[in-house]
Amino acid sequence: MRIDVPEGKDPIMYVWGEMVPGIGPAAAGFAQSVYSHGTLGLREFEAARLRIAQINGCLFCQDWRTERDGVTVEDTFPEAVTAWRTTSDLDERARLAAEYAERYALDHHGLDDDFWSRLRAAYSDREVVELSMCLGSWLSFGRLNRVLGLDEACVLPHVATR
Repeated sequence: MRIDVPEGKDPIMYVWGEMVPGIGPAAAGFAQSVYSHGTLGLREFEAARLRIAQINGCLFCQDWRTERDGVTVEDTFPEAVTAWRTTSDLDERARLAAEYAERYALDHHGLDDDFWSRLRAAYSDREVVELSMCLGSWLSFGRLNRVLGLDEACVLPHVATR
């Protein structure tokens, strides 16, 4: 870790709760809402989340699998997300979610009219906003945890999203 955490303290709880009590709990609430109030399908949700985790290099997030009603994506899904441009293992919505995640994280100024036309053909406006908020959460908080070296201590609570 790149910050000092007192002996016996949970690193995540200490950093997100005690170190910045006016910011951390609110940020944690937003991060949690992505899981507990999201309406996107599991495959597009996971395609976007995993692509951000891969870009961030967040160890925990790359290993984590969101579960809904006892269902998770298949074990080979992370490889399909990495190869989103060429794989046949993703449907159009999951492929677009992975593409959006990558472009959102690495080239948000390059989101051109062609991309928006393809995204809007597959997703409603509400879904585009939800996906964008999810991406913002994962990009910022996953990167925060990775940069501070907290990703090795991170544990996301199990949340049923539906």
